[in-house]
Amino acid sequence: MSYEVVSAYTLLIGDADGPVVTVHQTADDAWRVLDREVRARSWMRPRPRRRTDPDAVTRLANAWRDVDPETRYWNVTVHRLPIPVPEIARVRYQAAS
Repeated sequence: MSYEVVSAYTLLIGDADGPVVTVHQTADDAWRVLDREVRARSWMRPRPRRRTDPDAVTRLANAWRDVDPETRYWNVTVHRLPIPVPEIARVRYQAAS
């Protein structure tokens, strides 16, 4: 049996209300959700629809956390997951005659 490696991204964000953990297929999705969560918890307006900049989201999330560092926290983590691929799922190539 062979393995294929896939990526998954987890977002952990929490404050006095407790933690929220979400799992995302792409890093962009995780950063977008972090931006949305921080803005919602800070009573800010939603971000206009455009490409998410991880550096800008990091600055925003750090500023949010710095207001109350004892109870506020966040983390985006990447996970590499080996997924077993059965032999019958592999594509077989046949030599041309």
